[in-house]
Formats: sequence, C-alpha cells, structure tokens
Amino acid sequence: MRLFVRLACGLAACATALSSAFAGPRLDQIMDSKTLRVGTPGDYRPFAIKTAAGGYEGHDIDVIEKMAKELGVTVQYVPTSWPNLLADLQANKFDVAVGGITRNATRLRRIDMLPGYAPFGKVALVQTADQAKYQSLADLNRPGVRVIKNPGGTNEAFVLANLTQAQVSTHDKNAEIPGLIAAGQGDVMITETYEALYYAHADARLTAKFIDNPLTPKSYLGFMLPVDDADYTRVMNYAWDLIDKRGGLQEAATRWLK
Repeated sequence: MRLFVRLACGLAACATALSSAFAGPRLDQIMDSKTLRVGTPGDYRPFAIKTAAGGYEGHDIDVIEKMAKELGVTVQYVPTSWPNLLADLQANKFDVAVGGITRNATRLRRIDMLPGYAPFGKVALVQTADQAKYQSLADLNRPGVRVIKNPGGTNEAFVLANLTQAQVSTHDKNAEIPGLIAAGQGDVMITETYEALYYAHADARLTAKFIDNPLTPKSYLGFMLPVDDADYTRVMNYAWDLIDKRGGLQEAATRWLK
C-alpha cells in the first residue's frame, strides 16, 4: 500500500511538472486583459491592408475579429514587417500574426500555425501591354526583365532562388509595388494568386500571369502563433474551427477572395 501511495504521488508530481512545462501565461494574460494583440505587416491585399483611416481590413482581419469576439476579447493591432515578422512574434510583441502568411516547414520549425486556407501558387503580376512576353519561368529569368521584390517573405525567397538572371530590385512597401509595375518602373512582381488577381482586377494596366498554372506547387496561408502556451494554441484552434463550422471562413472568402 505504501509503495502504491508513493507511486501515485510520484505520478501526480510528474503530471504537475509536465503541465507547468507545457502551459504558459499567454492565454491567462489575454483573457484577463480582454485584449488579443494581432501583428500584421498590413500591406498584402486582399488579406490585410492598412486603411487611410488608420485601421485594417481584409480577409484575415475579418476572421481574426470573429475569433476575438468568440473569445470575448478585443483586437489590438500591432504593426510589423515581413523581415521582422517571425522575430517580433518570438519577442512577444503580439499574440498572433496575420496578413497572408505562407505555411511552410521553415516557419513551423520555430512557431505554430493555424490550419491552412486560401490555396495558392506563386504567380507574376506584369504590365498588360507586355503580357505576351511571359509564357514561362525562363521568360521571367532574363537579364532585361526588371523584377521588383518586397523583402522578408517567401516571394523574395522565390525571386532570389529562381530569377538569378533578371534585374532585381527591392522596394520596402509591398502595397506600392503593383503601382510601380503599372507605371512602367518595373516589369514583374512575383506574388501569390489572390494578390495578383486583386491588382489585375483593380487596374487594367496589370495582368496576372500563370494563374491557371502557377510557378510553384499549391501552398496554403495560415495564422502564426508562438509556441509558449499549449492552452493558448488549443483555444485558438478551437476558435478557428468554430468560426469555420459556422460559415465564417466561407463568408470572408466570398467577400475578399474573388
């Protein structure tokens, strides 16, 4: 009997230790403060874009607002950038990152992500007048082609890996690059399906190339979470799943992903 009691106490102690190791204060802080801090670069239509009034709008904004409402908290938006997105999340500057973030193994080695949505591939945004020039990746990867990239994300990684012969320049504000292409200050912007379609629909000077046959296999976007609180991750997955089952994800997609 004494051996059984000692064993039971030992198991209880182990369970307590494991619980402490895998649970953190983030969820309690969010629920106590009634505030969910949401980081976003805010420059990637149609997922998250900063408005002229200083707020944010887009597919991801609609979804995270619904999730916050389900948790009974309000959203506090925290500006970040693509080069600093991962580091800022790990530095506890916000609780979740949104805004058209690609799910990939490199990111998932260091953080967690909610389920994938909005399947896409890498495509090219080009001037409509020159669209016939670009029928393949090889057509983009030529010395005379001016490619403008935004730093810090998977689009930059694709450009650096695949367009080594092109004339590549960097512009820090992603939302301004389509306008530069339309104005003839560049020839190509590598982006994803939905952003290219958005700008092509908004400006007749622009055409989205490779929509039907993207330059990469299909990928998915996802919201980024830190890995310091298993309870927080579980609750955020619950909120995502509930919004999905209630039709909230489809509602956001219908509104923004045309």
